[in-house]
Order: sequence, then C-alpha cells, then structure tokens
Amino acid sequence: MLFIVIEHFRAGQATTVYRRFRDSGRMAPDGVKYISSWVDLGFQRCFQVMEAESESMLKDWTDNWSDLVEFEIVPVRTSEEAAQAIAPQL
Repeated sequence: MLFIVIEHFRAGQATTVYRRFRDSGRMAPDGVKYISSWVDLGFQRCFQVMEAESESMLKDWTDNWSDLVEFEIVPVRTSEEAAQAIAPQL
C-alpha cells in the first residue's frame, strides 16, 4: 500500500528534525519503504510517499519521530489504480 504522510514539524523543531535525520537516517523498520518527499518553503511540513503492507507497519517509524513531528497518514492509490477501480461505475 502507498501512504501520503504529512509530517507537521513541532514549532521550532525543523533544525532538530534535520539534525536527527543526518545523524540517524530515516529510522524506518524493515518493510517500510520511502518513495519520495517534498518540504514546504517554511519548513513546517514534509509530505512523504511511503510504501508498506499496512498502516500499522508505519507505527515504529512514526514513534521514532513523534517527539519532533505530528503525523497525518493518508492511504492512497495511484491515479491509474483509481481509474481502474472506478471504471465499472462509469
């Protein structure tokens, strides 16, 4: 499954987030794959695409960052998958 993960950096913590990432990496468990990410211009949010078999697999990863980041996790599908899923209703 694919997930859009919106990381809301806690106030004033962007530097600490990047320092931890530099020193420790993503800290995602086996089975959780990073696809890509984007960061807003104010360093308040990071938008990531992650892949895992289930949302529950993301918990160990988010626990490693929850002191610095609040997470919003949205299960998503590709546009091609969405088109195939809705095609019978068209």
